[in-house]
Parts: sequence; C-alpha cells; structure tokens
Amino acid sequence: MATTVVKSTETSPTWEELLGSKNWEGLVEPELEENLRNSILRCGDFCQATYDCFNSNPISPQCGNSRYGKDTFFHDVMLENASRYQVVSFIYATSGLGDVRKNLFLHPNKDLLRCNPFCWDSESNWMGYVAVSSDKVSKANGRREIYVAWRGTITRTEWESNLFGAIPVSAKPLLSESSSKKVDLSIFWEPEPKIHEGWLSIYTSNNSTSNYVKTSARVQLTNTIKELTEKYKNEKLSIVVTGHSLGGAMATISAFDLVENDVVGPDVPVSAFVFGCPQVGNRQLKKRVEAHSNLKIFHVKNIRDIVPNLPDFHFSIYVPLDTIELEIDTNKSPYLKTIWFKLESIADFHNLQANLHIVAGWNGADSKYELKVRRSLALVNKSSKFLKDEYNIPESWWVEKNKGMVFDEKTGEWVLDPPPPTNQMLSMN
Repeated sequence: MATTVVKSTETSPTWEELLGSKNWEGLVEPELEENLRNSILRCGDFCQATYDCFNSNPISPQCGNSRYGKDTFFHDVMLENASRYQVVSFIYATSGLGDVRKNLFLHPNKDLLRCNPFCWDSESNWMGYVAVSSDKVSKANGRREIYVAWRGTITRTEWESNLFGAIPVSAKPLLSESSSKKVDLSIFWEPEPKIHEGWLSIYTSNNSTSNYVKTSARVQLTNTIKELTEKYKNEKLSIVVTGHSLGGAMATISAFDLVENDVVGPDVPVSAFVFGCPQVGNRQLKKRVEAHSNLKIFHVKNIRDIVPNLPDFHFSIYVPLDTIELEIDTNKSPYLKTIWFKLESIADFHNLQANLHIVAGWNGADSKYELKVRRSLALVNKSSKFLKDEYNIPESWWVEKNKGMVFDEKTGEWVLDPPPPTNQMLSMN
C-alpha cells in the first residue's frame, strides 16, 4: 500500500519544510520533490485505511463500525511497514441536522446502511482514527508524529449532511473567545467566518441516546490530542491531519480547531494533507485559517474532479481554504482508461487510489507521467475499474473474506461480524 522512499541527490528539505513551514516553496513546481511525494502518499494510504476497514454491510450487527481493532489496525489494512505507526484512538461521529431535512429522503431507516435493527449503534458511525509513530521511528526522525485520518462519505446521514447541510452558517462554535470578537466588516456581505453546516454538524454533534459514543467527534479528538501532547511533552511533536472528500473537509475543520483553540501550542506544527476536498467555508474563515502561522493545508486536486468545486461551483459563497494546491490530471497516466464525461467518470476522477497513482508518477503538468516510486498498479482498482483491462486486475477487488462470516469455535457456528478484537471501540462517554 505504501511506497519505497526514494532518496534525493540534492539537499533534502527539513521535516518542517515538508510540513509547510515555507508553504512548500520549491517542492511542488517544476517537479514534485521526492520526500514530499512520499509524505503525500503516506497520508493517502492512511486515508485509504479508513475505507478499507469500514463495515458497510447493511445486515451486519457491526454496520458502521471498524472491522478491525486498534492493536492490529495497520496490519489488517495491509499498510506497508505497519509497525512504524500505532493507532491509539478511534473517532466516531453523528450528525445533528434537523429531522425535517434528514427526512427529505423517504426511507424507514435513519441510515441507508442501517437495515439491521440490532446494529451496534443507531446513529453514530466510525469516522477515523488517531495514530502515533513508534518509539524507533520517532527517535530516528527526531520527533513524535501524530496523525489524524478522517473517512470520506459512505453512510446515508453523511450524504444528507453533504447535500442538505450546504447552507453556510456561523463558524462561531469553532472560534476562540478572543478571535470571535475580531470580526472583519470590510466585506459587508460576509461579516463573519462561515462554514458548511453539515460538516460542522458531523464534527460537533453529540449523541446522547447512544449506548457507546455520547460525545462529539470534536471532543473525542481534542481530548486525545491533549493526552498525547501531555504524554510526549518532552519530545518534538508534529501533527498531520488527513482525509479524502468529506474526510478532507473534516481534516480542514479539525486542523483549524486544534490551533484556533490552543489544543496544541503555537510551537507545534499542524498540517492538513487533503485529497479531493470540497470547499468548507467563506473568505472570512480563510482569513482566520491564514492567521495561524503553525497551520498549513496542502490540497491534492485532480483537475477533472468536480468535488473540489462543490458545493457552489465558484459562486463565491465558499472558497478553498488550502495553503497550496497540487493540481494533477488522471489523463496523464497511460495505465488508466480514457474516460469521456459520464456518471461513472465522476467517481473515477474522484477515486482516492487513482489520485494516489497519479501522485506516484507526477512530474509536472508539462512533463510525461513516469512512476517515481514502487506502487502497485493493482491498487487503482481497489474500489474502481479505472485501470485498463489489459492489466487483468478485477474491479473493486478489496472485499472482506467470506463476506464477514467467521467461525465461532465455542459454538461451532458461523456468525456474522463480531465486534473489533478486544472490543476496541472508543472509551465510552
């Protein structure tokens, strides 16, 4: 899944520069710097893991949960060099959008994936994880790496939040007391920072009726980050937040929250590496993001993907919040099918693995595509059929063995999807 690091013959950038301390100046154009390329691909693989572990089987009692536990998570998703990082916490989320908008889809179940009335939770879904670098890796790198990975859209409630939550609302719930008083009135039609209501709801809503996860994703994340910064207070720290699609929006929001509300100190760099990220807020929110010198956002964007133009297609309600964009083009690869615009092409152009495939061989818009790192072509078809047929790779080949059926040695029965090993869900409450 991951890549082999290619050493540069020139002076390599510092880790601070790779995380955007100089806004990635000279590392993207005219060619993508190799260490940065590998950093991007690592983040992309962390994002892919959020899809690979997710249980979307509608008849499963664990639908909406992770199939794998924290201790073996990276091994189970087959991350290369899995022992280099350890998942320390899972993140769960719900949505607080009003019932009127949520019921616009006439369906007897609250969630399209929740046809089983005995599923583990009625509304909350597994949304991501927090991981840290091992002691060995941290010592070698001279810092403790903290990664936060957010999942993209899968469930019904998330689709509803994307579509019916596209109304911009005040970002005040995320603003610190001091910054919320500093309202810029220079642009009269947007007097305050505003944010996509649906994504803010996913981040900040709690679920008091849940038997498992009563606190919001925001509370879960900030508590975990505070615990880790205290635990590793005698080490240099870096925090990277990453996500694809909706996960990119969540990564942007949460990275901003961590610095805006002093969850981490000003000396801890927080970088968001996002893929196919839709627009999250207005110009005033962008100004607030840019006011934090230790917050940087790097956006990998396929020029053929429409999602980064959502939700308003350049009507100036929303704007990109990124520090820098890496614009790639899936048509550059000789390994991918040539697709004329049609419904299925929307998903292919947005597909995470297809975009990571391009990053692995991207040499600039004016240069020929040529793979620079070892990365299996088969990964492209992990959840698509974008790879050319001549390579004989089946489409959407990442599936759970035996469709989640496992043998219970105690009872002698085959059963469907037990909880993650050792029931490693979030510590309740």
